[in-house]
Amino acid sequence: MRPAAAMVLAAGLGTRMRPLTDTLPKPLIKVSGKPLIDYTLDRFEGAGVDRAIVNVHYRADQMEAHLAQRSAPEILISDERSLLLETGGGLKKAMPLLGAAPVFCTNTDAILVDRETEPCAALASAWDEDRMDALLLLAPVDCATGYDGAGDFDLGAGGRVAWRSGDTAPFIFTGLQIIRPMLASDGPEGPFSMRRLWNKAMEQDRMRAIVHDGLWMHVGDTKGLALAEAFFEKEQDGETKSRSTI
Repeated sequence: MRPAAAMVLAAGLGTRMRPLTDTLPKPLIKVSGKPLIDYTLDRFEGAGVDRAIVNVHYRADQMEAHLAQRSAPEILISDERSLLLETGGGLKKAMPLLGAAPVFCTNTDAILVDRETEPCAALASAWDEDRMDALLLLAPVDCATGYDGAGDFDLGAGGRVAWRSGDTAPFIFTGLQIIRPMLASDGPEGPFSMRRLWNKAMEQDRMRAIVHDGLWMHVGDTKGLALAEAFFEKEQDGETKSRSTI
């Protein structure tokens, strides 16, 4: 199963990125010369996604101007200028654009570095149409940069997930998932969190997770941004040295 559509949650205020976000929406902040949202959209393009629905709120005109320059995937705008709807509310508002089939869904404040498997392909391969309404991509806490939290999830047999039960949990949500848009249909009008949808799927035993086998870089604040920049600078230095020995 390969989702043909993707939801990109890009409407947040980016307060933890100030002062950079005083004049720029967070998805347009560059890491190694490339806007965060383009890391996301390039991945979806490579995964064969036909259209990406991007919600906009803060500095929406700048977002739309940047997205208009892309030729693939096709970009559709879910306009939240009048009211920021949070993650669950944003998904619900975009339902007419997304369609009924399962979609990729992600935020834009993280960068996944692949190792053995490409994350979108891994999710698509693991998706079970008959048993799932949501499939999350998790990362081990010790394979993350820019993150100083206590972890999000415990992971059980068969990929079943549960919210952190103790002081810490071994896995973090990477931001990337496959989700069935209809899961948001009975959500309230106005803003609400994706957590509401996950709780519903968990209660019905229709949520699972797989683990990313590479690095996850959280770029939610200026510290995370600096760590991501340092990673790519080191990678580029290594490539330069490797070419010089050929």
